Amino acid sequence: MPAKISTLDFCFENSPIKIIANRNCPEIKLAGLTVGPYDEGNEYETYFWVAKELANNGLVHMREDETLDTNKIYKAQWKEGVQTPGQISELPDNFYPKIRRYITCIKEEALKQPEKHIECQKAKHLAKDIVNSRLKKIIALASAPTPEHVLKKFTSEEKIIYQQLSQIIHQWKNQILELEQNR
Repeated sequence: MPAKISTLDFCFENSPIKIIANRNCPEIKLAGLTVGPYDEGNEYETYFWVAKELANNGLVHMREDETLDTNKIYKAQWKEGVQTPGQISELPDNFYPKIRRYITCIKEEALKQPEKHIECQKAKHLAKDIVNSRLKKIIALASAPTPEHVLKKFTSEEKIIYQQLSQIIHQWKNQILELEQNR
């Protein structure tokens, strides 16, 4: 399974993201890729990995709707918590790759700014709570026929575990019934 998650993560790194130029920047040519030029204040689209490098150098910032913060994670956790049993909420696009990057970023900030440590711990706790809550629901849903509208709310990462669990549970049920029939 880790290979599939890493493949999804690779796809995220190479997916388009909207950025806003912090200042004018000339065209930059890389091996087979041209980035820019950018005019201050204008919005552009580029690969996530390019946006991250440009942001690290202060040239651009990512649009607010393209990133996560502790408040957005809290909102997702709250939404998940109010779902009725057997229901699962819809997470923002690329939720898991974004949350991994946010937690990594806030950890790095906490090393430089100790007051960020509490925010880092809160974000980690909320993320674990979301994962645990959704995993419990996925396990339950994998053991019975699941309506298509519920499956559409799964992230790509959750679809991987759901399919694997469904297959294991289905095989187990068949083996149990076969053993009983052979007696």
